[in-house]
Amino acid sequence: MKKSIEIIGLPVISITEGRELGMSKTLLIDAKNGTIAAITIEDEDWYRGVKLLPYSSVIAIGEDAVTVTNSENILTLEDAGDYEAMMDANIKIIGTKAITKSGTIQGKVVEIYVGDNGKIEKCEIEARDGSLSEITSEQISIFGKQVTVIDSDLEKKTELIAPKAPAAAVEAPKAEEKPAEEPKAEPAKAEAPKAEPKQEAKPAEPKAAPAPAPKAEPKQEAKPAPKAEAPKADPSIQMADKATEERHRRFLLGKTVTRKITTDSGVVLVNEGDTVTEEVLQKVKIANKFIDLSMNVQ
Repeated sequence: MKKSIEIIGLPVISITEGRELGMSKTLLIDAKNGTIAAITIEDEDWYRGVKLLPYSSVIAIGEDAVTVTNSENILTLEDAGDYEAMMDANIKIIGTKAITKSGTIQGKVVEIYVGDNGKIEKCEIEARDGSLSEITSEQISIFGKQVTVIDSDLEKKTELIAPKAPAAAVEAPKAEEKPAEEPKAEPAKAEAPKAEPKQEAKPAEPKAAPAPAPKAEPKQEAKPAPKAEAPKADPSIQMADKATEERHRRFLLGKTVTRKITTDSGVVLVNEGDTVTEEVLQKVKIANKFIDLSMNVQ
């Protein structure tokens, strides 16, 4: 099972031709079936239109590349008629609001997990307080363009289980009918109070002694608080971003620039025909022109 962030940005490699066919760009969602239908590919001929890699043609998705049999697995827009409706729908899932059928917003979808067969296994949701939770595909009824609808049947089942508790309470009164014979035992209870004060007098002092102990417990509970915040940090996301950036860097190094890239103020960062070096990548990154460079190399 892979996160979407672990698929996007990987080079697509033909294992029979030994060629790099392009870079995985986005995931095409089949909202009706809750699966990934295809991966959109960006290559040197990106200006000619979208190209698709059907998910069924993917051999494997590794840490460094997506592998396919050969370049014939890549479909042009003209050959992608079966996927046209999905492209028009343009369902992203990530970034949509997660809401139950009862109208309760659970948060925002920040990640999806994809199984080996392309099925969306679960979604990661970030609540308003920043906490993260997961819901499985079985709990999702609709993947919409702006909203992901969560089936609230689980909530209803919980409510149905709760009413069974009163049933036990109905039987309890029957047990109380027997004590009706115990009024005669009241004299015995009258003597019991005398014994009780003596017993309470002794425990009074030992109970006062443990009082300081509870004060130590709050201090122990205060320490776990920082640990609870640790999962909210984003080291994994930062590492994934760095990994993606590193793959882009390796992809671009040594490529030839096909169009002059300049800053917004007109300063030339790299000329047409130049070779992409580490220095060029650094300048382009600082100028926020990384995408422009990626789209104009060969």
